[in-house]
Amino acid sequence: MEILLQEVGYSYAQNTPFEKRALQHVNLHIPSGSYTAIIGHTGSGKSTVLQHLNALLAPTEGAVIIGDRKIEAGTKAKNLREIRRQVGIVFQFPEQQLFDETVLKDIMFGPLNFGVPEEEASRRAHELVSLLGLPPEVLEKSPFDLSGGQMRRVAIAGVLAMDPSVLVLDEPTAGLDPRGRREIMDLFHKLHVEKGLTTVLVTHSMEDAARYADRIAIMHGGKCVVTGEPKDIFANEEQLLDYRLEPPRTVRLQRQFEEKMGIQMDGISLTEEALAKNIAVALGEGRDSE
Repeated sequence: MEILLQEVGYSYAQNTPFEKRALQHVNLHIPSGSYTAIIGHTGSGKSTVLQHLNALLAPTEGAVIIGDRKIEAGTKAKNLREIRRQVGIVFQFPEQQLFDETVLKDIMFGPLNFGVPEEEASRRAHELVSLLGLPPEVLEKSPFDLSGGQMRRVAIAGVLAMDPSVLVLDEPTAGLDPRGRREIMDLFHKLHVEKGLTTVLVTHSMEDAARYADRIAIMHGGKCVVTGEPKDIFANEEQLLDYRLEPPRTVRLQRQFEEKMGIQMDGISLTEEALAKNIAVALGEGRDSE
């Protein structure tokens, strides 16, 4: 599903003494089937954009097009249930949204609320628990008796049970250790590929944006200032610094290696695997020239 923001502006507490302008003239195209990372420093407008992607917020200026629905400023949007079914959001610390007495009931709640038959909702819950690497016996447990990592997976299953076309991830690895973070991000990428999802990652992590996304959008001062492919965005270090961002750690390490060895590699390394391979090639070429 394609999402398009056209000259979107948004003000909190509009027409009050506490009015705060959060977005202005935002133009952003999220193609169907893409994996887009939205990056930017704190207060840049990332989270406000996120809430426009499934009509949790309506623009105070401009328009948001979600699939075949257009939500325009100044008009009251109706029948938003289908948009919110098709665009699932995994918020920071999604485990805080768990509430039902068993994991099975918690995962089934969303589908049942949208009219999915109970048998189908149960089938989805069993399938997703397996997909997310949880043992089947957790279905009959209270979600509050699980570990933190298990609770997060259950909460994610609740979003996926809606069978969304778009998956929006709001800092989904917050609070996880490095191993748990990598496992969750790899899982989201697997779902993106296997289910043909349109995925949007809102993140402070340049490493996650570089590894997983095929498109990058930079937010700054409430505007979408730059869009492009990761290799182009992260190669332009001066531009990143203008927006108070740093390139991924692998790019910084590559620059240090190049300076120390007095060589220039082809392109930039967006992952640890790519960096190791490029260093091996560079060292091999160096030995061949001796």
